[in-house]
Amino acid sequence: MLPLARSSSIALAALASGLLAPSLARADEAADAMADEANLAIVVMGQRSHGFEVAGTKTPTLLRDTPQSVVTLERDRIEDQGVEQLGEALRYVPGVTLGQGEGHRDQIVMRGQASTADFFLDGLRDDAQYYRPLFNTQRIEVLKGANALLFGRGGGGGVVNRVSKQAELGMTRGEAAGGIDSLGAWSLAGDANLALAPGAALRLNATYEQFDNDRDFFGGHFIGLAPTLGFELGAATKLSLAYEYGRDDRVIDRGLPSRGGRPIAGFDQTLFGSPTLNHGTVDAHFGRIRIEHELADGLTLDAAGQFASYDKYYANVLPASAGANTVTLSGYDTANTRRNWIGQANLVWKGQTGPIGHTLLAGVEAGTQSSTAQRRNVLFANGAGTSTTTTVSLAPQLALPALSWSAPASASRSQVDSLSFYLQDQVELAPWLQVIAGVRHDRFSIDATNLINNALTGRSDAKWSPRFGLVLKPRESVSLYASYAKSFLPQTGDQFSTLDPALQSLEPEQFRNLELGAKWDISPRLSLTLAAFQLDRSNSRVADPANPGFWVLTGKSRVHGLEAALAGRITPDWQVSLGYTWQEGEIRSATSAAPAGRQLDKLPRHQASAWTRYDFTDKFGLGLGVVHQSGQYATISNAVWLPGFTRIDAAAYYDVSDRFSLQLNVENLADSRYYASAHTDNNIQPGDPLNVKLTAKVKF
Repeated sequence: MLPLARSSSIALAALASGLLAPSLARADEAADAMADEANLAIVVMGQRSHGFEVAGTKTPTLLRDTPQSVVTLERDRIEDQGVEQLGEALRYVPGVTLGQGEGHRDQIVMRGQASTADFFLDGLRDDAQYYRPLFNTQRIEVLKGANALLFGRGGGGGVVNRVSKQAELGMTRGEAAGGIDSLGAWSLAGDANLALAPGAALRLNATYEQFDNDRDFFGGHFIGLAPTLGFELGAATKLSLAYEYGRDDRVIDRGLPSRGGRPIAGFDQTLFGSPTLNHGTVDAHFGRIRIEHELADGLTLDAAGQFASYDKYYANVLPASAGANTVTLSGYDTANTRRNWIGQANLVWKGQTGPIGHTLLAGVEAGTQSSTAQRRNVLFANGAGTSTTTTVSLAPQLALPALSWSAPASASRSQVDSLSFYLQDQVELAPWLQVIAGVRHDRFSIDATNLINNALTGRSDAKWSPRFGLVLKPRESVSLYASYAKSFLPQTGDQFSTLDPALQSLEPEQFRNLELGAKWDISPRLSLTLAAFQLDRSNSRVADPANPGFWVLTGKSRVHGLEAALAGRITPDWQVSLGYTWQEGEIRSATSAAPAGRQLDKLPRHQASAWTRYDFTDKFGLGLGVVHQSGQYATISNAVWLPGFTRIDAAAYYDVSDRFSLQLNVENLADSRYYASAHTDNNIQPGDPLNVKLTAKVKF
């Protein structure tokens, strides 16, 4: 890490000066104009509203003094860009790469670590595989690096936490919005807050979204409903009761195959599947209760419970390979259910012991998860019989043979139980020096049943996850930090639906994150962050060449990189968000999966983004965004290359009156052809072409 830190310092300084040169003069003017707000903290990547803290850290800590890279996307930013799902919002976060997710789920890659489960809702795990909506989201928090102390298992590259909209006491207001785009998609949404009585309020969010794009046969819809009750039970106690329901119904699109090491050309609109069979549905229910109570001055307790229910089905025919004039297809379906119960309590004390300040966090979390899964294979008519693959001629619309289903190829039932305790202290030894130290203990067990042969498997793990950070403050507005953190992931993978007998004896994977960084509040509303990091992954499993059917723990990989971001307001009318990430990652141990030195997949070396909005008057404003991503390998095979791309977005905002406004968003303004994500070497998703969306909003 030390060589990385030394080599990074010059690059970070040069990048900082380049980012700041055009804005320092205006920043100084803004600082003078807003000197009365000198104690505000900046939320990185925020927009019109800035907050003091990140909910995911569980303590009242300024972002400036948090010893890790954190990105937040506020509601204003989400609405300015006209996005409605989580993946769309994350495309402007450098260092986050989107996986294709097999056309039916969110999948992210952060610091080279892919995950379908490192998602949280109000700090509680939301780990099922589905597309997450934003209709009831107030803020998105992206916490990078190993985060086991705060979030438990997984999270090796980072986690994404959605913060829900809350009922606002003493206020009655509402908003309705409708939008339509040039590709045929449209949506309706409503957000109403009603003051029921002194100390009680109801907030209701609802949406309907109709999906469409340029891909043949794609379509679907989403329905969402989320009522929330908020109560103030005296001066020291707050209570929140929330329910959220989402129904997602869509065509499952697995994208394009490759040919010659690149995505196949000339078939960007072709569905490499069945228009009638490729279909998926998800029903997701969340019930949450949270109570916050101030026990004494500086001592608070918050406790939360969540029940989540997911019922999911998807079926797909998908491309397996492409020849000169043919494509080979396979297919399957999967039915899943999942029920999660999670309880969490946090005690936070902020006070002094003599001259030393403390922000002490003590917490406990318990959860239980039950899942079922069943999979069948697609059978293609083949003469007098059937087979699990078929080869057909390449054409804009594929001609498929008759399809049928096999008997269940796999079926399982699993039960996961976890109990965690964590303790952390942020110690202020002097006004210029803070030390953050903590540890978490997780006890994790899984019992699985193979419903095909009734075989039972199980495993328990007990792991300690430490965290250590040092923050130096040469000035009140500047923090220099160093941090170390570890995380782990059981060998069942991040979904824990099955436990192969060959994996029962294997220790969990481990992640170790080292990070150096700097955060500078240039003005009360403008912040610069810089970071250099190194993330090591070990205990990755690979097939044992001496014992077929068994595994060994020899896999190691390393990712290191630099990150920089400038975010906030340069002037009261001009807001900006700039970000850049440089990353490199490789396999560090030769295994049967890949030789040492092979590059990690879905890890573009360069990612950059810029989003800016300027309000010319109190009624009219313009927005402009640019996303650049260099080339990347589709998988660890390093056989298929996804070329780099640059995408330009634009927006215009006009307030017709205090209650009525219009918004125009143009996505992919230059109509660039690009391939932003992949799942395998032959499941590659093309990006959408030029798309224009008009939104109207009414306030009441």
